[in-house]
Amino acid sequence: MNYSIIFEISTTRYETDKELVASVMNDLQTSCGVSNGFLLSNPMEKFGWTFFKILFKSELLAGMQEKFGTQIIDEKGKAFQEKFSDFMIKFFESKNCKIRMKLVED
Repeated sequence: MNYSIIFEISTTRYETDKELVASVMNDLQTSCGVSNGFLLSNPMEKFGWTFFKILFKSELLAGMQEKFGTQIIDEKGKAFQEKFSDFMIKFFESKNCKIRMKLVED
């Protein structure tokens, strides 16, 4: 199954936050034993905010479910995507990454 999840990230500190997001994601995929598990899109600026997307590839999602499955399931929400979204927001916050994230619906 080839499955992915996309989030839109918004920040007012793009250069700083992009590096931090990439670092957190690299650490995350390393801890899950995955390489090339995510993609970052090019930025778009609007009204002092910068927006970019992060795509979680199926390999990284599978690794995260294996490593963090119980924590993800315990998050609020009904669907897996809602629980995963809540988990990732808290995960980035725990790494002192002050970004806004929202799930991009297909």
